[in-house]
Amino acid sequence: MVPLYNEGETVEALHRRLSQVLAGLELSGWDIVCVDDGSRDDTYARVATLCAGDRHLKAIRFARNFGKEAAMAAGLQAATGDVIVLMDGDLQHPPELIPEMLARWRGGAMMVTAVRRSRVTDPWLRRKLTRGFYAFFSKVSEVELAEGGGDFRVFDRAVVDAINSLPERTRFMKGITSWVGFRQEVVEFEPAQRAGGVSGWSMLRLLRYAIDGLSAFSTLPLRVWSVIGLMMAGLSGLYGVFLVLRTMLFGIDLPGYVSLMVSGLFLSGIQLISLGVLGEYVGRIFTEVKGRPLFLVSERLGFERRPERDR
Repeated sequence: MVPLYNEGETVEALHRRLSQVLAGLELSGWDIVCVDDGSRDDTYARVATLCAGDRHLKAIRFARNFGKEAAMAAGLQAATGDVIVLMDGDLQHPPELIPEMLARWRGGAMMVTAVRRSRVTDPWLRRKLTRGFYAFFSKVSEVELAEGGGDFRVFDRAVVDAINSLPERTRFMKGITSWVGFRQEVVEFEPAQRAGGVSGWSMLRLLRYAIDGLSAFSTLPLRVWSVIGLMMAGLSGLYGVFLVLRTMLFGIDLPGYVSLMVSGLFLSGIQLISLGVLGEYVGRIFTEVKGRPLFLVSERLGFERRPERDR
């Protein structure tokens, strides 16, 4: 299962390499499901052309861009095999690693995650921020993420059914795959350079993704501001007692409004930040309550064929 967004330059190479790898495995049947996440280039047109000449290839086209998380959810819902492989379409995830991952699955693993040995293909700043996020997330959330683990995974059917049963709409797949449990193993690999195109993940979009992940799997930000509020209230009370005692014992007049203004501005800043954190969680609740679908499909190709079970 491959989510695609503006991957027109790599689709043919991806299809060729995937087909060669899967055809060489001892499988009773297999399919490739491509989910086009509202690409602005000719990605879907190229997939449709390939689909017309390959009975193993299926395609789903979104009505617009709903994001990679929605594309992965659509692919997992459409998958029918006993084992499902999830990977990116830019060929940084090598299809040639699939046989080793399937061997781990046959050995009893319910989920196999491909973990990067290094991030040499990423810019320096992104490497540092990613490492910091993984470390922070593992400390404050209810799940633990494997550093270097991405979306290149092999799932047993039971794991996919468990993921598909989750009703949440703001998804963080890295956290979800850890939360569902089951026996998990990792396989290390060295990522390749993008075969074509440019990454759609800007720093701002990565920040938004990180915030979604933290708010989905941790309530610590809310608790932190509760603690800060108690500390500020306690310090304010102690400072007030200090001023009263100083005036009573030493007759020193209150210095004026400077300290009050500084304290007021500081507390106002704290309140605004805490409201922002609270608003993030309220926004998530609002999104869930609306009950809108994760995605809308405008076209499907290849699904009228008889599905084949993989093992």
